[in-house]
Amino acid sequence: MDRRSFVRLLAAAPLARTAGADTPPKVSVVSRYAPAAVPGMPGPFPGRVVAVHSERSVDIVTSAADAEVVREMMARGMRQLTGAATTEDAWRRFFEPQDVVGIKVNCGGHPWVVSDHGLVAETIRQLMAVGIPAENVCIYERFQNQMDNVNYAPHVPAGVKIVAAESANRRVDNRGYDPATYVEADLFGEEDTRSNMMRLVSETLTKVINIPNVKDHGATGATGCLKNIAYGSFSNVARTHHNGVSHTRTFVGTLASVEPLRSRTVLQIMDGLRGVWHAGPFARTRKYVFYPRKLFFGTDPVAIDRLLLDIIDDKRKEMGAISIHDRSPRYLKVDDGRARDADPNVNIIIREPGHVEYAASLGLGIADLAKIEVEAVEV
Repeated sequence: MDRRSFVRLLAAAPLARTAGADTPPKVSVVSRYAPAAVPGMPGPFPGRVVAVHSERSVDIVTSAADAEVVREMMARGMRQLTGAATTEDAWRRFFEPQDVVGIKVNCGGHPWVVSDHGLVAETIRQLMAVGIPAENVCIYERFQNQMDNVNYAPHVPAGVKIVAAESANRRVDNRGYDPATYVEADLFGEEDTRSNMMRLVSETLTKVINIPNVKDHGATGATGCLKNIAYGSFSNVARTHHNGVSHTRTFVGTLASVEPLRSRTVLQIMDGLRGVWHAGPFARTRKYVFYPRKLFFGTDPVAIDRLLLDIIDDKRKEMGAISIHDRSPRYLKVDDGRARDADPNVNIIIREPGHVEYAASLGLGIADLAKIEVEAVEV
């Protein structure tokens, strides 16, 4: 059954900020790239989100997705977003045969919550349908070991490239990063104060599709479009949160705004088939996995991520956990990283969900969060 409804997402109370983080750290952005006339973020549909739901999309017993249902959800979401009469025309709204397209996946939630294999495969199939050869499509992530665990290769056409910037989160090999495109910031007196953009993004790709997951995060409250594209395209980003304090409020949006990443990221497809409501961005146990069974489509990462904050916070409230907006020091336990995984009422960092609002202030999305519009489609 096809059921559509239109709702307006009203902004909640102002997103509180961590004490001590009111003064943003000084940053210096270095890039030789000029912005496009119409940057990919927020793109042609600022403030608009299409949310496609299907109860048939995921078997919550096995956690397996139904590829045919996912394909239909993708087609409906893209047509609804663009207003195109056909699915191919919807994809042609963003892509041309000469494009070299990167698909920014999220592999950190292995084994339970990663960018779905079928969703990624269908994205590639649609890119090829508009004339882009498989050799001009790259699935990318920062760490090769995470990509190896998820193993997209058997699910996608021959010729598709699978690219990582470094072997693992060890910071021993920086050859995959562009030395001339970076953000300089001394956040906690760390030795290495530079975060460099992946060479693939700055030197090879012409377009980027962002496919994040619905996930809780200990430093930002939730990790979706903004953090996936920003922290997943730059080196040396874990340094932004330390000893209970997070500078993610400003740093996530700053990274996402760097050219050419901002201009080339033209489509956001959030994978909400499965989600993590606590202990994210990882999903080492199924204990904190839940099943929204939704896909979210848009060009505005701020709009989708503002919706994400409510999805995660509502689920945490349902499960009796503290809110991602809670700033009380009584929940903070910085001396034991395991506490986050063990207790949903413990923070190891005071969270900064205000990164969404800050990204809006940089022009990455709709300025007035009270005007975000969500169009719900049932498949």
